[in-house]
Amino acid sequence: MPEGSERFIARLLPPKGFWLGGAIGWALAMALSFQLSVHLFGRATSSHDLALTLIYGFGGMLGWLVALPCIRAVTHKAAPQTVLAAWLLLLGVVTVGAIAGVYALQYRTFYAHWHAPFLSRIWAYQQIFTTASALYQFAVLGLRHLLPAGLAMLLVLSLVMARRSR
Repeated sequence: MPEGSERFIARLLPPKGFWLGGAIGWALAMALSFQLSVHLFGRATSSHDLALTLIYGFGGMLGWLVALPCIRAVTHKAAPQTVLAAWLLLLGVVTVGAIAGVYALQYRTFYAHWHAPFLSRIWAYQQIFTTASALYQFAVLGLRHLLPAGLAMLLVLSLVMARRSR
């Protein structure tokens, strides 16, 4: 390993309590965003509300765990406006990507028993198109469950973290 890379990696890794506690908190926030969307804003889904709540929660947890080291890499000795932008952009994009990814995995799992044998050419096509269909469906139907509650939570958290960086 090149000299100094250990310090760089150590700087990227957040304190364990903040990393893990924040992951649980952000998971609960994304699950709450889904529940508020369904019950408060009347965006009915189906009888799968519990499974979807878990998908949003797990995606939120993964999003936090991946985004936090990225945010720390970008915001080291940065101005508060850079910290605000990093939290808004990185945590937002990574969280949406993680929830969409978990959704796509669940979607793929549901259709797996109709797919061709593993690693065949047809199976590869089915994987690509099943995943693309799941991501499209999430973009059309799933993103709305993050608005406005999830966006508001992201904005408040980003503002708090930017103030804390002063």
